[in-house]
Amino acid sequence: LFNQVFKMKAFILAVVFACGFAAGSEDERLPNKCEVCKILTTELQEALEKTGRSKEVLEVGEVLDTGKRRRKIRYNTSETRLTEAVDNICERILQYKVHAERPGSLRYAKGSSQTMMTLKNLVNKGVKVDLGMPYELWDEPSAEVTDMKKQCETMLEEYEEVVEDWYFHHQDRRLENFLCENHVLKTSEQDCLKEVWKGDTGDKGGAEEVSGAERVESAAHDAGEL
Repeated sequence: LFNQVFKMKAFILAVVFACGFAAGSEDERLPNKCEVCKILTTELQEALEKTGRSKEVLEVGEVLDTGKRRRKIRYNTSETRLTEAVDNICERILQYKVHAERPGSLRYAKGSSQTMMTLKNLVNKGVKVDLGMPYELWDEPSAEVTDMKKQCETMLEEYEEVVEDWYFHHQDRRLENFLCENHVLKTSEQDCLKEVWKGDTGDKGGAEEVSGAERVESAAHDAGEL
């Protein structure tokens, strides 16, 4: 009897979550330019930081008949490092999920949303959950995330020279500030850059607006928890 009651309650809960999930899917919105730039710069800066301490030295140029030696340059200041970091950077956005319970740009983060984890737990307990799609497709990139990837590719192509300028001359500044604030976005479009993930601490899903100085200090947030 207990198991029957549990399964009935779980089934009702699953229906409620599934209906809410379906309603959220119908309300899908496209990522705005601020959100795209924020995530693009987060991913690119993270990719570069992984190779920033390399002591590798590259030899460039050709050996001429005159015997002139090839020029040596440090990998961590080379164009090769930037090219490798940029390569497939927008593809990494497909790892993001929509966390509909969070506001603004915090809506996009890596890892399953609370709603999806709850639904998967119910499935694991034997509860039938119908989202209108096969279970194996639940983790496929959503239409929102796929659109963000496309916008990322367009933005990266349009501002390629700006990114190169930052890499070779302005790495003392955060890429988000240099690219998004100074080149891509109007002042009225920069609100999402102030949003920092502070954890699930209340109705606003942990969103908090911070000043520019505080944003640089807290910019160590990883790409999985924007």
